Amino acid sequence: MPGPADDRSVRAVREAIVARLSAAGVPDAEVDAELLMGHVLDLSRGGVQARLIMGGELGEADAAALQVLVERRAEREPLQHITGRAPFRSLDLLVGPGVLVPRPETETVAQLAIDALRAVPAEAPIAVDLGTGSGALALALATEVPHARVHAVELSPEAAAWAARNIAEAGVDVGLVIGDLADALPELDGLVSVVVSNPPYVPSAELPRDVEVLVHDPDVALYGGADGLDVIRALSVRAFALLHPGGTLVFEHFETQSAAIAELLRADGWRAISHHRDLTGRDRATTATR
Repeated sequence: MPGPADDRSVRAVREAIVARLSAAGVPDAEVDAELLMGHVLDLSRGGVQARLIMGGELGEADAAALQVLVERRAEREPLQHITGRAPFRSLDLLVGPGVLVPRPETETVAQLAIDALRAVPAEAPIAVDLGTGSGALALALATEVPHARVHAVELSPEAAAWAARNIAEAGVDVGLVIGDLADALPELDGLVSVVVSNPPYVPSAELPRDVEVLVHDPDVALYGGADGLDVIRALSVRAFALLHPGGTLVFEHFETQSAAIAELLRADGWRAISHHRDLTGRDRATTATR
C-alpha cells in the first residue's frame, strides 16, 4: 500500500489495501480495508465510504499507522484483534487474545434464546449462559430482555476477564462466575427459564479452515473431544438440572451434529427437540424443552 511519500488519497489508499489483503488471501478484503481505515480515521464504514466520494487525503501519520495494521491483517491476525472490537447484534464487544471472537451465526442462537426468555410470564425470569466467552450471549439477553436476571459462567480466566470488561462497559447486571459448566450455579437448580450456550463443538481431529480461527481462537473454546460432543453432553445434563419444567435450552453446534445431538438429548429426557438453520441454510442451533 502507499507509503507516506506515495499517493495518500483516500481512494488510492483503499485500493492499495484491498490489493494487499486480497493477495494475502483475506476473505472480504474490501470490507476489512474500509473497517481498518475507519479504525484509524475514527470513522464508521459508512463514513469511510462518504470520504471516498468526497475525496481528500490521509495525513502522513494516519497513513503510516494504517500500513502497520494492514500488514498485521495480511498476516491473518483477526480484524477484531486489531481493532479490539467485535460487533454482536446491538453490542460492540471488547475482544482480543484468549477469547473466542463472536460470529454472526451466533446471533441466530441469541435470537432463539431472547424469544424464549421474552415468552416467560414471570416478572424476573432467570437465564444462564454456560461458557460465555466474551459475554456476547449473556449481554444480548440482559440488554434485550432487561427485566430478566442473567448469569454467565466461563471456564477460562482469560476469557472471563474479557466478559467482565464487557459487562462493566455495558453497565448491566450480569452475574459472572469462573468455573466449569458441568457443576455451575447449583443454587439455581430448578429455577432457570432459559439456558443458552455456544459450547466447544469442533471434533479434535477436524482443524478449522480459517487461519484466524486455527491460530488465534483459544483451543478451549473450539474443541469438544473426538466427536465434538463432550461438552454438549455435560451441557445437556447441567441444563436439565438448572431449568424448571417447561424451561428452554438453546445452543450452537456444527451442522453435521444435529442427529447425534437429538439422540443424546432424548436420552437425557428432553422434549420438543428442534434444529434451527442459520442464514446460510445450515443447521446451527438446537432448542429443547425441559
